[in-house]
Amino acid sequence: MNRVSASETAALGGGGVIVAAEPLPGGFVAARKAAFEANKLSKKLHRQMGLAITDFNMIEAGDKVMVCLSGGKDSHALLDLLISTRERASIDFTLIAVNLDQKQPGFPEHVLPDYLRSRGVDFHIEQQDTYGIVKRLVPEGQTMCSLCSRLRRGILYRVAGELGATKIALGHHRDDIVVTMLINMFFGGRLKGMPAKLASDDGRHIVIRPLAYIAETDLARWAAHRAFPIIPCTLCGSQNDLQRVQVKRMILDWERQYPGRIDNMLRAMGHVTKSHLMDRNLYPFTTLQATGAADAGGDHAFDDEPCAPPATSVHWHAAAPTSQED
Repeated sequence: MNRVSASETAALGGGGVIVAAEPLPGGFVAARKAAFEANKLSKKLHRQMGLAITDFNMIEAGDKVMVCLSGGKDSHALLDLLISTRERASIDFTLIAVNLDQKQPGFPEHVLPDYLRSRGVDFHIEQQDTYGIVKRLVPEGQTMCSLCSRLRRGILYRVAGELGATKIALGHHRDDIVVTMLINMFFGGRLKGMPAKLASDDGRHIVIRPLAYIAETDLARWAAHRAFPIIPCTLCGSQNDLQRVQVKRMILDWERQYPGRIDNMLRAMGHVTKSHLMDRNLYPFTTLQATGAADAGGDHAFDDEPCAPPATSVHWHAAAPTSQED
């Protein structure tokens, strides 16, 4: 029950107590909760993208950003977040979405053009039969990713030049970056990841990954909320025994046991101590000499210090850019 003031009591005819209103319908409460969660997720995603763009100076004034749109949830989220970020950014830049129609059987050619027109986004559809090339050259049962990736990369670099794009934006996220590092360690014997920003193989383009700080689970939630027209891939999407699939399953198991572990691995990729690795090309081990002087940044690698529990999130900056809401 709710108490009321003396004046309110008089107006009600005495009693000083009113009966609470009927509870809100369950559907209304659920809808309000869903809207709250969606707004919360929107702020988180825009903040994390903003941090990544700022940290690596991914987008500059006057840039023409070519957004590679495959039709999957990640590239859809990338384009969606960049559209709203551009609307509130303090600098001017343009976007053009590019889809590579690889001529996969059953590919719905109308879906992406219709969607992009509805969003008012400039776009280009490049048609190349890379599906046929991959199926012809890769024996049944073997991994198609390497050849498919090389073909797509070459085509997209060419298209970027033809369109006058200054940046090429890809939809790789936090989990992709960590998984790539582990794959290279486990199967390639190299400490090599997937950078948030790099120069293309031919030196003519800058490739950016604005989703670098964003978890795949959050992108999946955003895709469901925004109801993107998802188009599944019938090449890599049908290969469940890939090393990437296995490693991703492993880190998700780790994350369930120790929340925050994936964030910590991503953070480690940005906090490298060259003197505590073993690459002689990065650190002068062969000429290293004792100087007799104390070094504040010296060897603390094996100090007996207790390990703190893994953090649940990574704070890349003390202050975040202005929140973005739908």
